[in-house]
This record gives sequence, structure tokens and C-alpha cells, in this order.
Amino acid sequence: MDNKLNEIRRKIKFLRAEMLSAEDNIRKQVNRAEDCSEAALHLMAMRVVMLGLIGERNRLGGEERLLNVDERLKLDVRAVSRKPSNGAPMRFPSKACARPDPGWGPVRVTKTRHIKNPQPRPDSIGAQKARGRRER
Repeated sequence: MDNKLNEIRRKIKFLRAEMLSAEDNIRKQVNRAEDCSEAALHLMAMRVVMLGLIGERNRLGGEERLLNVDERLKLDVRAVSRKPSNGAPMRFPSKACARPDPGWGPVRVTKTRHIKNPQPRPDSIGAQKARGRRER
């Protein structure tokens, strides 16, 4: 009976993936303003097959109870994965600390400012510098 139940679950999983693909194709056809009636009918047929598989799974005792919102919030799923199981140190968060480490000093960098409206230099100044270099 477990093999039959596992086979039904495998079929349901495969059918879900196929249905998601069909829904994606329908969205693309709608966005391109194409006729998607054939794809929609195929999706509805897959839904009927899915309901039959779910009914058969539940009949065999493989019913999976869905939790409501309150029950899902009460589950502490993240707490288990955050604690190191082998005694390894906890990882630090990616955010910066509220205060710097002792002995830490800020690095000061002089800022260079770009001149927004540079004044054109007279040609004589630029020419004098150029002549001085040539003479050497």
C-alpha cells in the first residue's frame, strides 16, 4: 500500500509541475493577445486528473492536513536551523555593529573636489610651461 501511495504522490508532484508550466504558457499567450482556449481546456483536464489523484491518495490514508495561519505561526521552523548542532560558533549577522571595535579608528581620506566651472587659462601661461619643458 505504501508503494501505491508513493506512486500517487509522485504523480501529483509531476502533475503540479506540468500545471505550473501550462499556466505560465497561458499567461504568455494572454500577454501576446493570442487565443489560449486550447491550453486552458488542457489545464482544466489536468485539474480533473489532479482531483482524482488527491481523492485516491486520501482514500488510501495519505491525507495531509493543511495547517491554518495560527498553527503555521506557532511552528518555530527557523529556530532549529539557526542553532549550530556541532558546537560551531554562531555566524555573525551581515549588518554592521552598533559601535566599533575597541582600538578601531576611522580612516580619514582627503576629498578631492572637481571644479564645476573651470576658467580657461590664458594661452601664454600654458605656452610658457610647454616651452620650459622643451628647452631641457
